[in-house]
Amino acid sequence: MASLNDISNEFIREEIEEYLERPDEIELFINMFAQATPDMQDISAALIDGDHHTVDDLTNEALASGTEALEIMDDGLIAGMGIVGIKFRENFIFVPEVLACARAMKAGMAYIEPILSESGIEPIGTVIMGTVKGDLHDIGKNLCIMMLRGAGFVVYDLGVDTSEDEFIEAVEEYEAPILGMSALLTTTMPNMGKTIDAFIDEDLREEVKIMVGGAPVTQTFADDMGADGYGKDALECVALAKQFLQEEPEEW
Repeated sequence: MASLNDISNEFIREEIEEYLERPDEIELFINMFAQATPDMQDISAALIDGDHHTVDDLTNEALASGTEALEIMDDGLIAGMGIVGIKFRENFIFVPEVLACARAMKAGMAYIEPILSESGIEPIGTVIMGTVKGDLHDIGKNLCIMMLRGAGFVVYDLGVDTSEDEFIEAVEEYEAPILGMSALLTTTMPNMGKTIDAFIDEDLREEVKIMVGGAPVTQTFADDMGADGYGKDALECVALAKQFLQEEPEEW
């Protein structure tokens, strides 16, 4: 098993030591960064630091030197954003810092996305994402969307204040097998349940897997609402979506 000493970038090592508390997450990120090249670690470090100019320069340099776009996305951009997501979840950073990190990731993805599009790589699945009716918060949702797209999903973002009908229409229009709902306010959390009930009323509940998340949302709440899954952060959101894809079609 890899150790912190196997990570060449000092900033990354310090981030893991200072901000990661769960043993499983510590192990995950140590292993992730230990196998990444020093150049990819540098991209991650700049992204975590919210330095979009450096991410832009390093991504461009890595591509010019022959590094594959997928490697830059996975080992540099997504790995770095994973740390950002945990820091945001644990309240070590707040909205302004997250926005800076998101801008840095977009700077890198501006190079990567056209290359992936031209390569003809097929998306692994389609996801509908939105913040529920009455809620205007979207930072956590947007982090999930970035990570999902980076993982190979096509994501349709319905934005904030999304009604039950809008969720249903989007799932039908894009024939999406996965729906993600976010809420930050306890007063809007019940609208997740109302949306799930609306899918039941329309006889569409068996056609879509529904995952929920947001700061006040818990596994117990998700179970009570009848959701198929709960993700506490962007990493778990991606893992859950991939899990749904692996389930047998007859279970859908």
